[in-house]
Amino acid sequence: MNGQYKRLPYGISNYWQVKRDNHYCVDKTMYLERMERAGNFLFLIRPRRFGKSLFLSMMELYYDVESKDKYDMLFGDTYVGENPTPECNSYQVLRLDFSISGGSIEELRENVYGYLDIMYASFVSKYAKYYPEGYVENFKTQKSTSDRMNYVHNMCRRYGMKAYLIVDEYDNFTNTVLNKHGEAVYHALTHAEGFYRELFKRFKPSFDRILMMGVSPVTMDDVTSGYNIASSLTLDKDFNEMLGFNDEEVRGIIRYYNEVGAFQLDVEKTLEDMRPWYDGYCFSEYADVKGHHVFNTDMVLYYLKSFVYSGEEPADLVDPNAKTDYAKLDRVVRLDQIDGDRKSVLLEIADRGYTYGSVKRSFPANQLTDPNMFKSLLFYYGMVTIKGIEEGLPILGIPNNNVREQYFNYLLVEYNKIRPLRLDDLTDAFRFAAYRGQWREMMEYICRQYHDTTSVRSLIEGERNLQGFMNALLTLNPYYLTCPEVELNHGFCDFFLMPDLHRYPDIRHSYIIELKYLPMTATEVQAQTQWEEAEQQIKGYAQGPVVKAMTEGTQLHLVIAQIKGYDLLKLEQINL
Repeated sequence: MNGQYKRLPYGISNYWQVKRDNHYCVDKTMYLERMERAGNFLFLIRPRRFGKSLFLSMMELYYDVESKDKYDMLFGDTYVGENPTPECNSYQVLRLDFSISGGSIEELRENVYGYLDIMYASFVSKYAKYYPEGYVENFKTQKSTSDRMNYVHNMCRRYGMKAYLIVDEYDNFTNTVLNKHGEAVYHALTHAEGFYRELFKRFKPSFDRILMMGVSPVTMDDVTSGYNIASSLTLDKDFNEMLGFNDEEVRGIIRYYNEVGAFQLDVEKTLEDMRPWYDGYCFSEYADVKGHHVFNTDMVLYYLKSFVYSGEEPADLVDPNAKTDYAKLDRVVRLDQIDGDRKSVLLEIADRGYTYGSVKRSFPANQLTDPNMFKSLLFYYGMVTIKGIEEGLPILGIPNNNVREQYFNYLLVEYNKIRPLRLDDLTDAFRFAAYRGQWREMMEYICRQYHDTTSVRSLIEGERNLQGFMNALLTLNPYYLTCPEVELNHGFCDFFLMPDLHRYPDIRHSYIIELKYLPMTATEVQAQTQWEEAEQQIKGYAQGPVVKAMTEGTQLHLVIAQIKGYDLLKLEQINL
């Protein structure tokens, strides 16, 4: 194996370090010229772990006047190496990362201004040679953070220096405040004479260009009259693939490591193996989303890193570090306790895999718990993404299995609040279904749990609740990728248990499960008619070439479960 190949930059957000230490770098510099054309004051929101910090680090070095002599090393092999923009290396750059500042509500203002003091002092020291003698000393004599900021900005204007402000995690500490201390404290920070509002109010006239990135639109709206930002790039189709990896970028990574001998993987097969878990994000309202989706950046690097260092895929397909991010999201989603309307939205998405709704470009904190804003909040946090347009309305769908698991985790928590679920007995039932074809124990157990949780009807009545319950429990099965509402042979089955042959290559059985719900008032004739329709449907699903390809080497079982109210009416395997 060639030991000189580029290392994967998993977990690295410093562009200088990527280049200095010879890490592989996907070139995103072509977006710099687009951003310059888009405006001087820009804003972009993306979910966590999409490469925001690395991109901003790259921007800092590209625009920094002090990085001019390192340009070839940093950008010689990139798009802007051959196509530099007019603004290249022409700014004094201040880059702020508000994820660094935090603390209790009593300490917050002091900590933020303390952080600003450090960053402005570093800025002054770095660019001192562009100003008269005594510049640094005069800065130090200023009495307050505000005075020191004013001094720096006045000197920039006086001596004709262009300044660029880059803000990472602009919304981090305000979201933390909102989460921990509630809307009243948050409102005090961002409205009227709140220090955070005043901070952004002074930024705009002090810098020639500003770019802010974060994960939610809440703070932007609350400080907008103070900051008056001009252009949001978040839903702009020209910037849809600026963060994250598109198909060709992922192919490029795999091809490179194949060529240098780090591993030998089939490019297209590896791409398709990753797609159900890490792909599927689209941030712009394309009429045809196909071809405009992106992979989660960190997840791709996490997955391929395992092949580089161990020769096999990771045992856990979900990066453990990402689970911390979902825990943070869980607190936001459940802000002020999840209400019925938002609960029904979660159930609808978990059941169907999608919902319909427009994405609000921004909204104030006092609307965070408004059910009308909930779908937008899920979009900005990457829990749903744009899957297409139908009758002028965006289809907001679950991007991948990674995110789908989070929904089912929400449902399990809610079900356990009503009646604790005894899930230990499912372990053997799942194993017997996978290796022995003994599916009945698994299905009867799940149906019994559903029946016993009679008060679960308080979540939502009828078929959708049943679908959500089945989804949540079947997803716990480690031997399968549980795919609800999968299109099989021109129809959509309720559940396709696709064997996870990567982790369990000796699985012997796979399943298509059709779930039929009847209200308590249904007649025997209605039940029989429904059952006959279900038989025809499930037989049709099994005939498709996709099913045959995905279940190759296993015995496919077709199972229909018919539920009336909360009772299991009929449970049978159907023969082709």
